[in-house]
Amino acid sequence: MKCVLVTGGSRGIGKAICSQLAKDSEYHILINYNSNEDEAKNTLKEVEAAGNTGEIMQFNVSDANDVKTKLDTWQEENKDAIIEVVVNNAGITKDGLFMWMPQEDWQSVINTSLNGFFNVTNHLIQKMLRNRYGRIISIASVSGVKGTPGQTNYSAAKGAIVAATKALSQEVAKRNITVNAVAPGFIKSDMTADLDEKELKKLVPANRFGEAQEVADLVSFLVSKKASYITGEVININGGIYS
Repeated sequence: MKCVLVTGGSRGIGKAICSQLAKDSEYHILINYNSNEDEAKNTLKEVEAAGNTGEIMQFNVSDANDVKTKLDTWQEENKDAIIEVVVNNAGITKDGLFMWMPQEDWQSVINTSLNGFFNVTNHLIQKMLRNRYGRIISIASVSGVKGTPGQTNYSAAKGAIVAATKALSQEVAKRNITVNAVAPGFIKSDMTADLDEKELKKLVPANRFGEAQEVADLVSFLVSKKASYITGEVININGGIYS
């Protein structure tokens, strides 16, 4: 059984990615969630409605022991299964001006977005290297490429994902493993629900927010065999916002 693991797969962009991969690939979909089991089950229903198989998997990406324990237990129970694809999507925001930012708001954003990337990918990459195949795709952000005021913590975490993607891609390319990042701009989701869409879309040359589905389509392409020669790339999907 070949599998794809999507972290933070219960809502928003993660949910759209799970649904699209269910349609476009043969992979068994592992839907990771931290706290919202009901939403994760809804995502699983969408995966099954698309005619594919999947399961929900609870762990907190920022907790290395939790990640290791849950993934090892799952592997024990599914000895013939292999996770060929990892989509690092889990992330949180705690926005605020840097000069007033509490240390815990810095730390928690770094722990989820950046350390989560390490905890999950580092644990699974050994097997990809042995099998000489893999796809690692991380969801970065326009904040990590351009920088966004009020998001120094989030920009730091996502900028680090961009740099890690470029470095890791060079280490594993010979083993047929691609490592890429996708950097969305303003996408309609829970994370952007509190933003003033009417005002902010004026900053976007395309004059609209993006859809989670559009990000999912891009990720699905990067997962596919068609993207075998693309690695170390950060693909912006932001309607034309650059610096």
